[in-house]
Amino acid sequence: MNPITNNLVDIYRWAQRDYREYPLRFALEVLAWAISVGCAFTMAATVPNPPLIIMYPVWICGCMIYAWASWTRGSFGMLANYVLMVCIDSFGLIRMLS
Repeated sequence: MNPITNNLVDIYRWAQRDYREYPLRFALEVLAWAISVGCAFTMAATVPNPPLIIMYPVWICGCMIYAWASWTRGSFGMLANYVLMVCIDSFGLIRMLS
C-alpha cells in the first residue's frame, strides 16, 4: 500500500478504537462536528445577514459537547478552548438579546 492509503487505514482503525472505547463520546463528537459544519455552511450561505438568533445557541451547544468530550479525553488545551468559546459566545448571545 502507498503512504496515503496507509494513513487512511490508520485513521479508520483509530476511529474504530475510539468508538469501541467510548461510543457515547464518539457519537456526540460526530454530532458536534455536524453542528460545527452546519453552522459554517449556514453562515456562508446567509452572509451578510446570518440567522444568529438560531445559530448562536446551536453553536454554543456544539461547543459544550466538545468541551465535555475534551474533559473525558483529559485534553486540557481543547477543554480550555471550548470553555472559553462557550463563555465568549454566550456573552455575545446575551448582548444580542438585550
